[in-house]
Amino acid sequence: MQVLAVASEIFPLIKTGGLADVAGALPEALGRQGVAVRTLVPGYPAVLGAVGKARKLVRYDDLFGAPATLLAAKVGDLDLLILDAPDFYARPGGPYGDAVGNEWADNWRRFAALGRVAADIAAGSITGWRPALVHAHDWQGAMAAAYMRFGPAHALPRVMTIHNLAFQGRFGADIFAALGLPPEAWGVDGVEYYGGIGFLKAGLVSADAITTVSPTYAHEICSPHDGMGLDGLIRGRADKLHGILNGIDTAIWDPATDKLIARPYTARALATRAANRRALEKRFGLGQDDSPLFIVISRLTWQKGMDLLVDALDHLVGLGGRIAVLGSGDHPIEGAFLAAADRHRGRVAVQIGYDEPLSHLMQAGGDAILIPSRFEPCGLTQLYGLRYGCVPVLARVGGLADTIIDANEAALSAGVATGLHFPANDAMALHGAIAKAVRLHGTAGTWPALQKSGMKADFSWTHSAAHYAMLFEQLVRRGA
Repeated sequence: MQVLAVASEIFPLIKTGGLADVAGALPEALGRQGVAVRTLVPGYPAVLGAVGKARKLVRYDDLFGAPATLLAAKVGDLDLLILDAPDFYARPGGPYGDAVGNEWADNWRRFAALGRVAADIAAGSITGWRPALVHAHDWQGAMAAAYMRFGPAHALPRVMTIHNLAFQGRFGADIFAALGLPPEAWGVDGVEYYGGIGFLKAGLVSADAITTVSPTYAHEICSPHDGMGLDGLIRGRADKLHGILNGIDTAIWDPATDKLIARPYTARALATRAANRRALEKRFGLGQDDSPLFIVISRLTWQKGMDLLVDALDHLVGLGGRIAVLGSGDHPIEGAFLAAADRHRGRVAVQIGYDEPLSHLMQAGGDAILIPSRFEPCGLTQLYGLRYGCVPVLARVGGLADTIIDANEAALSAGVATGLHFPANDAMALHGAIAKAVRLHGTAGTWPALQKSGMKADFSWTHSAAHYAMLFEQLVRRGA
């Protein structure tokens, strides 16, 4: 089966979050299920720089007011289609905004172009190749489904995956004429959304199937609390909704072979892990002792509960813990973390930004990873933590709840616990979870048992890819 995926980022070429990891790892896993995936991505400088030689497929003289070329290339195991449109993508900063975080004013045009080209491919614009199904990711890829629905590729199945419902791609009604859609696309059953235009909403109403990245998140977004204004639409399409848990690339994330850590190790030789702990302490300037070392690898935002964690740092240090933080986000939260690091030198350390190699060392050297998210569609860092014996301490929401077995008395006695849960958006519960983690860390034999249970868990893409493949096959057969 030939599938076209549409994504705004893909690991290892361009990454801001978990979407890139999924877009990069899922195609290979689907390949083992008999599904061949080509991924359409924007031609950012980082993407074009990694490609080297590419083949020109389609030329656009005027794509939303700019010239563009559709390229084909391979990078490792990734089969890529690249929209090379310098006016849209050849910019400094990130994929969605400038170097200081301001979103590009023409993001609607940049990602409408991506969706339009995807729909053209679905309609047969590439000589000798046409997909049987199109799989769009998040709001940046969502317009592919809308352009297909209102265009010549309307009979081809469309799958829309929500990685985070909070990001919806909302724009003013004044752009409708420039989108090139027929008049009937304007309305509550089309692209119109609260008087403006919603890219994600347009994808959701145009899709033959909607997937989220965990079963619990699929349930949560049907409620007004977590539906972000789209819960009514999603409840109305509940028969099309599927919660498929994300996996991880176990070849990249493997402590036994990882060249980015100080010393490889396995669950059978956890003592070897200590070399990574010392390397992590040295890298962050933390005091070297045997007290529990917590880590955070996250966007430093309200959604991730980082404001709650900042307020808990004095408590964490008071209990004898230490913490290393890697991330960036809201400037006030960044400043509060840096102030805590200045206040607790040798116990709290912070690096603003993102560093992929360092994230591997942190998972290999930390005792516990803290994830106090208010909502979390799936989360991947807790899965990396399990793989590396870095015990997750996390809020009981979304995919976090689906992937971790809480260390309650029954689970500890049965030897199946893999982490610690606490209620989301509850400062006192977070304090209690930190205290429990410190206590369990100091209880002989308990922490290694948690580590080993987590390291035995299988969160590879094998099971999840099988679910996607089954869904794709059902849709293609139904369409046929």
